[in-house]
Amino acid sequence: MRALPAYGLLTVAAVAVDQWIKWLVQSRMAMGETIEFLPFLAWHRTVNTGISFSFMDGLPAWVLAALALAVMGFILWLAIRTEPRQVFARAGFALIVGGAVGNLIDRVLLGHVVDYVYFHTPVWSFAVFNLADTCITVGAVLVILQEVVDWRRDRAAKQES
Repeated sequence: MRALPAYGLLTVAAVAVDQWIKWLVQSRMAMGETIEFLPFLAWHRTVNTGISFSFMDGLPAWVLAALALAVMGFILWLAIRTEPRQVFARAGFALIVGGAVGNLIDRVLLGHVVDYVYFHTPVWSFAVFNLADTCITVGAVLVILQEVVDWRRDRAAKQES
């Protein structure tokens, strides 16, 4: 129970840093402006009215917000069911919720999500995304990692018995 505040702080930190960076991007960059800082990485201010990779673009913001709330409810339900020893999963769920809240704030206040991270090469480019998206992705990887750790632990325990 003592560790739960740490996961809450991780969630709050993810939201705070995400919103701070989005504020910086919106206040200091023109829409569509690109600032290259590595040969393959740039800031590029844009918006996303859909969800990941503009999927469901064109749906009303309130529908996407309701969908985000439903998914967050499910994630919180899963998080509550984790055991204290499942540190990767708990951290992953905290990051997923933090990222979802960060994007939900944008969707509710702005009607879209602010995106700005742009990976690219001269012949290829990846979708533009933000820190909240990164938190969701890293969180999902941590949850999967926990499943692998648990599977290996259970398999080793069965082989010993």
